[in-house]
Amino acid sequence: MASSIVVSSPGKVLMAGGYLVLDSAYSGVVVSTSSRFYSVVQPASAGESGVRPIQITVRSPQFVGATWVYNVNINGGNVVVQQQDVSGPKNKFVQLAIERTLALAVETNGVDSVIDTLSNSLVITILGDNDFYSQRAQLSARNLEPTLASLSRLPPFLHTGVPISQVHKTGLGSSAALITSLVSALLLHLKVIPSDSFDTEIPSEGRKLAHNLAQYVHCLAQGKVGSGFDVSAAAFGSQLYTRFDPEVIQGLMNDAVAPGSLKNVLSPSNKDWNHKAIPFQLPPQVRLMLADVDAGSDTPSLVGKVLRWRKDNAEEARTLWNTIDRYNQTLSKMLLRLSSLATESPEAYKKAVKYLSTIQSVQWLAYPGFPEQERVVVETFVEVRDATEGIRAHMREMGTLSDVPIEPPEQTQLLNTCVSIAGVIGGGVPGAGGYDAVWLLALEPIDCPAPEQPCARVQSVWAQYTALSVSPLLASESTAKGVRVEKWDAVPGLKEAMGQA
Repeated sequence: MASSIVVSSPGKVLMAGGYLVLDSAYSGVVVSTSSRFYSVVQPASAGESGVRPIQITVRSPQFVGATWVYNVNINGGNVVVQQQDVSGPKNKFVQLAIERTLALAVETNGVDSVIDTLSNSLVITILGDNDFYSQRAQLSARNLEPTLASLSRLPPFLHTGVPISQVHKTGLGSSAALITSLVSALLLHLKVIPSDSFDTEIPSEGRKLAHNLAQYVHCLAQGKVGSGFDVSAAAFGSQLYTRFDPEVIQGLMNDAVAPGSLKNVLSPSNKDWNHKAIPFQLPPQVRLMLADVDAGSDTPSLVGKVLRWRKDNAEEARTLWNTIDRYNQTLSKMLLRLSSLATESPEAYKKAVKYLSTIQSVQWLAYPGFPEQERVVVETFVEVRDATEGIRAHMREMGTLSDVPIEPPEQTQLLNTCVSIAGVIGGGVPGAGGYDAVWLLALEPIDCPAPEQPCARVQSVWAQYTALSVSPLLASESTAKGVRVEKWDAVPGLKEAMGQA
């Protein structure tokens, strides 16, 4: 395994900016999660190497029948990647990622270099943390309650027991994380980018190129140019995101691209990549909590209906979107301000968090005797709470106007119950909304026993909730800056999962 390259990318939660993030006039608050996708690229073993044509075998050990073998033909500058078993299940995301990354490598390093690097063929193993998929069946089979403690007892990289097409995803952006980790690992293996491209927090040219390529491949596989916030989070981590101009890759959105057409378009020096990814992080002692809600919604159909409503009701939509944007901007600014207050007045911040964690947010301003520094912290937390409630209210209004269940009544009831818990700041439905999931921000005071933490109260409510089936996710905010290189034997469970492959 010494010659293996292991690269991981995080999932995401779009806390604020659903729908608006499709328009470059607006931005979104994207939090990257501790759940990650892993791509392991290694030369084929002795028994698999020396094959002509060049073969790339891709295995996803968490699914039934998830092995794909591709024949690679490089003729001049033209790269063709074809699935060996044309009658078997397809994986468009993986195939396009391999094909377009090889094409970029040929443009960058030349045909001979790429062929030499692939002389032994490749085996690629792809694995996602358990949180990307619902673990309800696994918990039930083990007679475990749906709690964080139970989830932490599950082995890593559990087999789902179903083909990829039948898996129940949890909405953390599995395809974006997969594509970003895969193209990043291939770029490193093919020596298109330096080996230290993902070592620094300040984005290197290599990280930027991996991002641009991942955005392109992800859009191509989906058949449309999306907002890209999920790929950006996978590449750069938590951020305030403003989308790129779709025109930058519109000319590449074809089944085949002319040799030599990728490098200039995808280059980080191409100023048409005008997206913004301003680093962001939740304040200290604030915990992101996520739950999978067992109902499900079709995100593309939701988005399509909202965009049609916006087009048909331009003035009404503009007014509403600007209002939502003001709340979104307030949310991000106040969260960043809390981080500053924690640095400037750490003791006052600590005391304020400890106090607020014991009472409901509607009571946070009831006590008039705060010292000045603590009062400022409390008032800022109240502004965060008010911003989340304002976002929810106006997103519900947009849902009503467009006849889309952005925050369905069942979700409203669940969220209202959750935000009334002592120590919970606010919450919402991530991204496009629907019945898939909820997110919460809960205080996590230092030196507070685990049973008295707000997150314990939230778990208790979720466990007893009957109107919807609510199952927590282990994922929390990740402070890592997106895609990174891993040591294959340092990732718990990775070695065993690869052995099963």
